[in-house]
Amino acid sequence: MLDESGLISFTQELVRHKTLSGREEPAARLIVERMRLLGFDEAWVDDYGSVVGVVRGTSLGTGRRILLDAHIDTVDVSSPERWTQAPFGGELASGRIYGRGTSDLKGSAAAMLYGAASLIPEKWRLTGEVFVCASVVEELIEGVALGHVMERVRPDWVVIGEATQLNLNRGQRGRAEVALITLGRPAHSSNPQAGVNAAKKMIALLGEIERLPMPTDDFLGPAILELTDILSAPYPGYSVIPDRCQVTFDRRLLVGETEEDVLAPIREVIERMRASDPHLIAEVQIAVSDLTTYTGEALKFKKMAPAWEIPEASPLVQGALGALGRIGLNPAVGRYAFCTNGSYSAGVAGVPTIGFGPSREEQAHVIDEYVELEQLVSAARGFAAIARAMLGGG
Repeated sequence: MLDESGLISFTQELVRHKTLSGREEPAARLIVERMRLLGFDEAWVDDYGSVVGVVRGTSLGTGRRILLDAHIDTVDVSSPERWTQAPFGGELASGRIYGRGTSDLKGSAAAMLYGAASLIPEKWRLTGEVFVCASVVEELIEGVALGHVMERVRPDWVVIGEATQLNLNRGQRGRAEVALITLGRPAHSSNPQAGVNAAKKMIALLGEIERLPMPTDDFLGPAILELTDILSAPYPGYSVIPDRCQVTFDRRLLVGETEEDVLAPIREVIERMRASDPHLIAEVQIAVSDLTTYTGEALKFKKMAPAWEIPEASPLVQGALGALGRIGLNPAVGRYAFCTNGSYSAGVAGVPTIGFGPSREEQAHVIDEYVELEQLVSAARGFAAIARAMLGGG
């Protein structure tokens, strides 16, 4: 039996804790305590700070494992004065819970937790184990924390809780952050011929890169190469010709695209332009970043997460569709527009993965973010139904 009131109040409680990436400890502590209170067979916090709980059925050691994942970090609130509800208030109004993370992704985390807990009285019917993962730092780098959990759990299937409006997603484009740098020679701006303007070299490159053809996919859509920022140095450039310029591209990936697929066309542009401009010095690479989790774990990584897709005829998709139909849902099958932790589970590890969750994709990161109570409760029932179906519980 699903504890609907407990689910709603717990979602509100989660939202009231501000948990930016790398600062998720208050929510993690709350979740592990609630898992133990509700009767999970085991609950722990790993060394990255993600919380994992398990409901164990029968056939331990020979049964299958399903992992439900929702990240608990959120983006920040840049303009709280523009919200009509308190961004971290978890206010309940007009059948909705408002606040940062309600839709992305604390509502889903709570629904997974309470959905799995509803299976505890019947766990003897499950031929395997249900794992719930509340993962960290997803907003900064998709898949890293989930991958660390999967190394220990080794699931047979993964369900990503990103918003689908209770539909079922079976793929997504990947994402790479591409850094392009041009170098010049500084000079006084009153005597520009004495220098080499790195910003102008960049402008010329950008015009050619803009014309690069991008591949497309019938299901996932087109690959994308979009300029997202530009910075010259020194900045501000008071009477100085810039000797360095860097731009960042957001490159949306299709299944099978590699780092070489991303960088090679840009390198070809650089080489072609260098043939007629001996002063062009440029390099391109996948951006590298680092972060420290709230547990103190230092992580360094390339900012590249692969695309993934599983067949509609796969046992996981069909099993989930049947399970959701039996509880009165009628999900359409689609894909995510944005990147998710599925980039690791399916894109790297090759584990069959689907997306299912409450709310709509466009609710992520917006002013007055909310999740509808009806969707929240239905998602919890849906998570339980999918786990039950995949583990032979009916």
